[in-house]
Amino acid sequence: MEINDKLLELNISKAREGNQAAFRYLLETYWSAVYNYQLKRTKSENDAEDIAIQTFSKAFDKIHTFNEKYVFKTWLITISKNVHIDLLRKKNASISFETTKGQEEKVYLIADENPTPEDKIIGEQNLANLLKDIKKLKPKYQEVIQLRYFQELTYKEISKQINEPMSNVKVKLLRAKKLLAEIIKRN
Repeated sequence: MEINDKLLELNISKAREGNQAAFRYLLETYWSAVYNYQLKRTKSENDAEDIAIQTFSKAFDKIHTFNEKYVFKTWLITISKNVHIDLLRKKNASISFETTKGQEEKVYLIADENPTPEDKIIGEQNLANLLKDIKKLKPKYQEVIQLRYFQELTYKEISKQINEPMSNVKVKLLRAKKLLAEIIKRN
């Protein structure tokens, strides 16, 4: 594509004044040059597109620093090259974190909070015992405990479900917990 030098100078001048049409002209004129340059370097369409977008963003932010003694396309390619180098540096900095032998050993000293198979069995046995104890309560108390702790409903939701005022729900739940605690102590 043949680029008219006068038209280019005019659009650079307008872009310096913030003219969006001039920015669009410069983007459309040089997009493929910057994109193709990065595609050859990165071998990735996504990376090339991301870098090209960042290139034009930086170029438009710094358009007032462009010196007419230089070729505009060369200026853009230089910005593009620098954007790519910055991205590579960031990527390498995040990857190349080295650990010492002492740091690696400390990792193994951290306690595993996950339950062991024995813990799971004990938990299941405790749950089974708890369910047996809950069944010893009157049905109205079993219901509020079931709704609150197994279905995890709010007091308001329980109130709607059993069709009683919220204050009654709170009292029933308090009474149910007290009776359940006494049953558990006896066992």
